[in-house]
Amino acid sequence: MKEIGHYIDGKHVAGKSGRFADVFNPATGEVQARVALATEAELAAAVASAKAAQPGWAATNPQRRARVFMKFVDLLNQNMNEIAEMLSREHGKTIEDAKGDVIRGLEVCEFVIGIPHLQKGEFTEGAGPGIDMYSMRQPVGIGAGITPFNFPAMIPMWMFAPAIATGNAFILKPSERDPSVPLRLAELMIEAGLPAGVLNVVNGDKAAVDAILTNPEISAVTFVGSTPIARYVYGTAAMNGKRAQCFGGAKNHMIIMPDADMDQAVNALMGAGYGSAGERCMAISVAVPVGEETANRLIEKLIPKVESLRIGPYTDDKADMGPVVTKEAQAKIKGLISRGVEEGAKLVVDGRDFNLQGYENGFFVGGTLFDNVTPDMDIYKTEIFGPVLSVVRAKNYEDALALPMKHEYGNGTAIFTRDGDAARDFASRINIGMVGINVPVPVPLAYHSFGGWKASSFGDLNQHGPDSIKFWTRTKTITSRWPSGIKDGAEFSMPTMK
Repeated sequence: MKEIGHYIDGKHVAGKSGRFADVFNPATGEVQARVALATEAELAAAVASAKAAQPGWAATNPQRRARVFMKFVDLLNQNMNEIAEMLSREHGKTIEDAKGDVIRGLEVCEFVIGIPHLQKGEFTEGAGPGIDMYSMRQPVGIGAGITPFNFPAMIPMWMFAPAIATGNAFILKPSERDPSVPLRLAELMIEAGLPAGVLNVVNGDKAAVDAILTNPEISAVTFVGSTPIARYVYGTAAMNGKRAQCFGGAKNHMIIMPDADMDQAVNALMGAGYGSAGERCMAISVAVPVGEETANRLIEKLIPKVESLRIGPYTDDKADMGPVVTKEAQAKIKGLISRGVEEGAKLVVDGRDFNLQGYENGFFVGGTLFDNVTPDMDIYKTEIFGPVLSVVRAKNYEDALALPMKHEYGNGTAIFTRDGDAARDFASRINIGMVGINVPVPVPLAYHSFGGWKASSFGDLNQHGPDSIKFWTRTKTITSRWPSGIKDGAEFSMPTMK
């Protein structure tokens, strides 16, 4: 059985704890590897490596740091097929979806190539009599990232690219469900010219997370996962004096106005609701048609498309979606579907009994569609994280707008309409972090920042884009006056610029 360890100080290191987690092939249900779960001592070894490497890396000028990412982007493109296959084998998503996972991470690496400009401070000549004032953006020191299973390439790169580009060392704790891609990314960073110790990968479970949160040498922590754990990570990091940004769950609504292009809306829902088997924090899981006539048209067009979804292993290049990540996830999703039936929602397409010949032990769930869902139901309130789309009928625009406004999560939302006034009003009033207008999955491009509101996000600064440069640096402001501009005698009053 293959054993997966850690990547510390520029080399692979076997786990020493004696504890392992199984890594499955979700399509077959078979265990394909075991990943080591780190101890506090193993995390401390990674921190020691990072601490030794960080000062020299921070002293490396920004242009040379940028060149490492230029080379890394080139290596990612050269190894795209290998990485995508590795990702799909452990996660279960289709190869094309896996490539999208890699590319959206790669785009952040392209963004940080601009770090010589992005990390510049500000300068004011003559801020006062003989006084100049300027600021510096300096690295925080050692950062750590705790990433989820659903994007094992994209989210690690969203985290480590801006952290490392700004001169920090970084410790990555990926999901133990699909650990191979993060380790491969670390190898490629070293091949691109990153000094050993600047990026370390430590696999593990809660023990490793707690070791990160309490280690005094780690100055900043970034996390993506469920809301309960996001709250825990944020609170624990703050109590230990660390800067933190933590991103949690979602329940993303898409409003379909009566004037929307229905074919466009339906196609958007199919991709946004069932792509990657719904295992995306930006998946659309609630469709909100406005008016009964709109709802009836929507359901009529959705049913045959959901029923005809092609579901298969990642080796099927015609598959629309693959399995979910674990047997536990499969059981949870099926349980929530059953709960929806108990609560009175209309189960229009039932994916619980989906079975794929030759892959009977795989973690598959068929595309599922509910109608007549109401806000008091568990399937509406809970992030299902599976291929389940709920239709909540709204009488009018104001009722539709109120649904995402009142929900505890505030990650993403969308409206489909031809009415510019409605779209503008929606974008202005909605209390959600990322908004799509005729765009179902409004994930910002790398040079804008990603982040939700309400219970979807904890912390003041978001991921990638301008916010990431602020998160991974501290501002130092210098007020400078040279002797020729200094008056004789002490000044006892508060300094002013009068």
